[in-house]
Amino acid sequence: MPVARMRGEISDQTADTRPKEKTMKRERLLAASAVALLVGIWGMGGGASIASAAAGQKVDNFELTDQNLLGHSLYSMADARAIVLITQGNGCPVVRNNAIAYNALKAAYAGKGVEFFMLNANSQDSREDILKEAAEFHYDFRILQDLNQLVGEQLNLERTGEVIIIDPKTWNIVFRGPIDDRVTYERQKTAPTKTYAKDALDTFLAGRPIRTARVDAPGCLINFLEAKTDAAKISYVKDIAPIIQEKCISCHQQGGIGPMTLVNYNDIKGHSLMIREVVRTRRMPPFHVDPRIGKFHDDKSLSADQVKTLVHWIEAGAPRGTGIDPLASHQFAAAEWPLGTPDVVLNIPAYTIPANGIVDYQNPWAAMPEGVGDRWLRASTIKIDERQAVHHVLTGYLSKVPNGPNTRGGGLGGPSVGGYAVGAESTVMPADTGTFLAKGGAVGFQMHYSPFGKEVTDHTRVGLYFYKEGEVPTRVMHNSVIIDNTFQIPANDPNWEDVAYVTFPKDAKLFTAFPHAHYRGRSSMLEIQYPDGRRETLLAMPHYDFNWQGAYEFEHPIDIPASSKLIAHFTYDNSKRNPANPDPNRVTGWGEQSFDEMFYMAYTYTWNDETSAHPVTYDTQLAASRTFGVLDKNVSGKIEASELNGRQFAALRPMFAMFDRNGDGGLDPAELAAATAAPRRAAGSADAG
Repeated sequence: MPVARMRGEISDQTADTRPKEKTMKRERLLAASAVALLVGIWGMGGGASIASAAAGQKVDNFELTDQNLLGHSLYSMADARAIVLITQGNGCPVVRNNAIAYNALKAAYAGKGVEFFMLNANSQDSREDILKEAAEFHYDFRILQDLNQLVGEQLNLERTGEVIIIDPKTWNIVFRGPIDDRVTYERQKTAPTKTYAKDALDTFLAGRPIRTARVDAPGCLINFLEAKTDAAKISYVKDIAPIIQEKCISCHQQGGIGPMTLVNYNDIKGHSLMIREVVRTRRMPPFHVDPRIGKFHDDKSLSADQVKTLVHWIEAGAPRGTGIDPLASHQFAAAEWPLGTPDVVLNIPAYTIPANGIVDYQNPWAAMPEGVGDRWLRASTIKIDERQAVHHVLTGYLSKVPNGPNTRGGGLGGPSVGGYAVGAESTVMPADTGTFLAKGGAVGFQMHYSPFGKEVTDHTRVGLYFYKEGEVPTRVMHNSVIIDNTFQIPANDPNWEDVAYVTFPKDAKLFTAFPHAHYRGRSSMLEIQYPDGRRETLLAMPHYDFNWQGAYEFEHPIDIPASSKLIAHFTYDNSKRNPANPDPNRVTGWGEQSFDEMFYMAYTYTWNDETSAHPVTYDTQLAASRTFGVLDKNVSGKIEASELNGRQFAALRPMFAMFDRNGDGGLDPAELAAATAAPRRAAGSADAG
């Protein structure tokens, strides 16, 4: 058969004569032989056949991030009627050729409770390349990237272009195969004669058994870099114990914050299945920024190799192997003060937390001990007494000791001397930076207590670590926040997005970022927009976890040129799929309690032209840019009439044209300042009258 004929379209013409029928039969056999040859060529080097993974296999829970840096947990979609995964790989002609068909399949089930994703398990495909591929071929899908290839391993994937249907009631695979029979290797029909995936999905949604639950799918081979058979080579002594010691024991030891100890082989073996689960779902270790975005000090996350080593070892039965347990010979116990003995210990006034109910934020203060003069702070540790009851602690240095009882009203005042949230208790400033604390002052606290069913009294302490007497750091550390307290999250919205920013008036360096939201927080991201309009993502948290919060310190400080914008993004899940959501039917806005919500990105920075000997006063200008950054949702540099939302700003809409003095359709910072000042002037005139 000529090559041109082999690559041509397959005709569905009906035979009307016996000789023609014989000829067509022979051509079909030749075509089948050619296809078989091509399959053999494409399949060289492949792993186990797809057919080896039978429909009916149960899929364990996993957490993966899509191309837009949003995390997705499989088991969070238990309320879906079906979940469809389509295996994708950049450059695969089968997937590209089926792009329109994939989009049409998804569109056909819009609003019918079926969740669709693409799944990319290719080790060679970067997020940036996936974004380009999706844009070029118009994939209307959230594309999950299986960076560690563990999901692909579990699903026994071999090729791209496979459609997998999962039953959320049992988490079993009910169908796997191609979308249809239109496209095969170097051949395609004008239209399919079999619509495998749609037929299977319709049958499943109708509650009937799927007659053809397995069909081999054409596609490009997926190269799994590490085969499961290599698990036999993994050594507990040489491979597993060092990972546990480096990444886990600091929390999972006697006196640590972890609920169990992992200080010897028996501990690890006994908890091995739980370790596998929390690693696959990325709940542990509690370092939730995306590993592809930025580099950070004290990175507690597991590398891809460490994840695969742990999971493969556990799936092989967690064998002990030979050699002395390197963990058992140590006595692991959490130190009372992880940074050593503090120079000063402050006792926060004791507070009794009731067993139930709501506790308003408490604002006590503690005076600096007499005899402590002007000092530069280099580090601090907040030692929580009742971990279950204390959600967070914020601090601020007060230049004077407040009047009145120290159980209320201290406020946060000046610069932070550290903070606490679950998983983060110590703050260590970068070398040659510090915060100045004048003698005779006090530290104000914001204490967020959460009852947990038992009345307890908390006696939290704060340890302060100073530079030596006479030692002065060169750079002054500052702290500030990007906030939006005007938002209203719609009820039952699983993916509501918000953005706010600040504009730096002078050159600066960014050291840390601390994303904070409440129970509805889903993801967070921090970007910088340079004066020329170029943007760079500095930190991405695809899956925000309210239970583990902390500051992320950049491995190298980020240069912020004057006029750059530091942009914070948060998404919120106010739906019933969010198991922590107190009330999905409630429109939710800013509030101090956890059942309300927050948009809060704390950060620390230094000014380039400031030294400890020559202080500057740019912080006021930086803070003044917040209002503009809250309103300018599309980060255009202008406030449009549609962006004047919330009770504070909606009243300005009717007067928009009056304040848009240059008539460009938007308010610049000066025009917005004039607009917001007008009601205050009017109120002042009325009071005077």
